[in-house]
Order: sequence, then C-alpha cells, then structure tokens
Amino acid sequence: MIKRLNIYLKEMYPVIPRLVLGFILFFEIYFLVILTSNVRDISIGVQEIVGAVTIFTFLLSLRIADEFKDYEVDLKLFPERPYPSGRVKRNDLIVLLTTIIIITVALNLIFMNNIVYFAILTVYGVAMSLWFFSKHKIQKSLPLALVTHNPVQLILNLYVISFTCLKYGIGIFSINNAIILLTLYFPGLIWEISRKTRAPEEETEYTTYSKIFGYKKATKFIMLVMVFDMITSSMLVYQLYPLAVITVIVSYLWFLKQGRDFIKNPSKFKLVQKVIVYEYITELTVVAIEVIYIFNRWII
Repeated sequence: MIKRLNIYLKEMYPVIPRLVLGFILFFEIYFLVILTSNVRDISIGVQEIVGAVTIFTFLLSLRIADEFKDYEVDLKLFPERPYPSGRVKRNDLIVLLTTIIIITVALNLIFMNNIVYFAILTVYGVAMSLWFFSKHKIQKSLPLALVTHNPVQLILNLYVISFTCLKYGIGIFSINNAIILLTLYFPGLIWEISRKTRAPEEETEYTTYSKIFGYKKATKFIMLVMVFDMITSSMLVYQLYPLAVITVIVSYLWFLKQGRDFIKNPSKFKLVQKVIVYEYITELTVVAIEVIYIFNRWII
C-alpha cells in the first residue's frame, strides 16, 4: 500500500512542493494581517507550523475526495491517472484520507485558537466532498460547481486570518482583512476558470467554460476578475511599499494584452500559462514586500 500511495502522491500531489506551498500561503496571509495592523511583537512557534500543515493536509483531503467524486469521469477522460488506472486502490486512498483527517483534527484541537473557524472549514470540506447533497444538479453544471466549490479558498483564507487575529488581539472583521481575504481568493478563481478555457480546436468531451460560454466570453470574464485582483492587491501593497503598486499594474496590463491576443488567436498559446505568469508576478511581489518590510522594521 505504501508503494502505491507513493505513486499516487508523486503524480497527483507532490508532498514537498505542496507542503512548501502550504507554508507560503499561510505566512503570506499571516504577515499581511500583522503588517497592515501594525503589530510590533511577533512570535512564531508551533501554532504557525500547525496552521501551515493544515493548509497542506486540507488541500490533500480535497484532492483525494475529488478522486472519489470524479471517478466515473476520470475513468473515461483520464484513465492514465493512478486511481482510474488501478495503480492505487480505493482502500489505499481511504486509509490516507482517514489518517490525515485524524492528525489534522488532533493538531488543531491541541494547538490552535480558532477551533470554530477550523470547524467551519472542515464542515465545508465535507459538504464539498458530498456535492453539497445535490450531486445530480451540481455535477452536471460547471458554473454551479464553481459557485459552490470555489469559495472554499475564502474559508481557508479566513482560517488563517482568524488564527492571526485571535493570537494578536486584532479584530477579525475589518476592511483590511476583507481585502486580504479577497486578494488571496482571486488567484484561485482566475486559475480555475483559465485552466478550463481552451481554443475551439482543443476542446474534448471534457466540459469547459469556453465550451459553455465561448472562449471569448470566458477570457473577458477572467480579465474582469483580474481588475478586482489588481485593485485589492494594489491597496494592500500601497500600505507597505507604495512604489510596488507599479509592478502590480504593469503585470495586469501585460496580461490584458495576452488576453486580447488569445481572443484574436486562441491557437497561439494556452491562456492558463499566461495566468500562471501573472499570478507568480503579483504573488511574489506581495511576498517580497512582506520580507522587505519585516527586514526594515525588525532587523535593521
């Protein structure tokens, strides 16, 4: 079983890169809350590690749940994947899922201060895995699946924000935190739509937004969401390092051109590749500013 699970994790959820991503996501939100609230005394310990690990295990849980939810579709469209191909067994995934759930719940109950928000995250995750008890409706509708499933990123962000606020005595419900909540949500929404937006000749039996609405409308919607992403990102960046707003705006203008090029000639490139470049630029800008701000405030 261990060998089969190793195959599964290697292909579907590489442990080290995803664990690093979990820490990056956690501390990006963590420091945004702290820095925009002008917290002076910062202490990082086991709670922060548990929080970052929770992001890693929660996203892994969703990945495994998707294996069960989408098995019939994957069997037809992605038969080479570990689970549909039979290289990993159902019981293997059940054991892995059960193990990480027990560990995650135990760690949060023992160490964390935001149990209510962790419970909300857990309940939402379970509801997602059960198609919110409306599989026959949601599974057939990609837009409905987006509306019901994609907000999980908001709740995951709120989990980190609530922990940070409770630890440092910051009000959870503030304008700054709302902006942080949305700013770290938009990239996931944009990526989800862009990866299912294809050129006409690339369409398969797989349901995409471009197949439902047309690639032009799907692309324009992504560009519209990016406007809000640019605005919220700029508002946060401006508080910490005003000049860096230029980077955010320039990266959006760059993608605006890419989006227009894709609309004119969708065969030229894959839209999701350009989205990933845009998101790396904006996210790395925020992280770099956090590092510089922390260095200037607490080290120099």
